[in-house]
Order: sequence, then C-alpha cells, then structure tokens
Amino acid sequence: MRHRGYGYTAAVGRIGMRKAAIDDVDVVTNPMGVHDLRKPVSRVLGTEHVAMNYFELAPGDAFSGGLHTHGDQEEVFYVLSGTATFEVGRERERVDVGAGELIRFAPGEFQSGFVREDASEEVVAWAFGAPGARHDWDRIESLIECRECGEELPHATELTDEGRFRFTCPECGTSFSP
Repeated sequence: MRHRGYGYTAAVGRIGMRKAAIDDVDVVTNPMGVHDLRKPVSRVLGTEHVAMNYFELAPGDAFSGGLHTHGDQEEVFYVLSGTATFEVGRERERVDVGAGELIRFAPGEFQSGFVREDASEEVVAWAFGAPGARHDWDRIESLIECRECGEELPHATELTDEGRFRFTCPECGTSFSP
C-alpha cells in the first residue's frame, strides 16, 4: 500500500527518504575563496530538483564570487541570524535581509549576497535553488569587468576541471580565471 506524497510503501518501507545533520555535511567552499563555510546539503540528501546550501558567513564573506545570474534557476535565501546584504540587478541596488527574512531572485536576475565588513555578527543562512540540484554552467553569467577590453559585461561562467572559475568576455572573447 502506497500513501500518496509520503514516499512510504507498507511492504517495502520508506523509499527515497534521506535524513542528514548539518554537522555531518562536508564543507565545500567557493573556488574564489569568498567564504569559509558552505555545506551543500542537497548532495547529501541526493536531491534532483532543488539545491540547498547552508552558510555561515563572517563579516566580509560572500555567498558567491560576485554579481551573477542563473538563467535556469530561481534562488531563495533565508537568513537565520545576522544581516546579509544583497546587490540586485545590474544597478546593484542594495537590500538588507535580516534574521527571519527571505529574499527571492527570478531566473536571469543578477544578484550577489554578502556580509558587510563592518557587521557586528556573522550570518547563518540557507540558499535554495530550483529547479535542479546542480548548476547548468552554460546558463550562468557573471557581471565583471573584462581584463582585456575593460567592458563590464555579463561573462559566460564555467567551472574548470581544476575546480576554478573561468570567465569569457562576449565582447572580445578573452577568457580568464581569477
């Protein structure tokens, strides 16, 4: 007998259910070294349709390496403690998100979140992305200044086999890794 929506079959037992403790999830940091503690919980749980990352950010730390967009994924950030600041859009409008608050970004919306240098406490937060538990690197762009032509444009973003980011300028075709 299967109960709809609960992933339970009487004859077989639970199917698909996984449980994890945050303390047991390995730390995997951003290749640009912008934070010390990120735990990709979705990997441990084996999710296929949602990404879940737990963060503990000190003053000056960031969720990611800069202003970027996911063309294939919306993101929601939930701040448990502290205050995170997000830059939104190419205009970099700043929005503070405090404890107990959430912020959502639509697919294709540029955003970047961080803890201000002068903050008095760290930020503990969750980041959720859907659909998909993994990024489609062909659908991510980072708004950065090209080292060659100097234009600030959305650069194609990829993760190299060495685990580093590589950005490619759409104007001059220059590729570089920070």
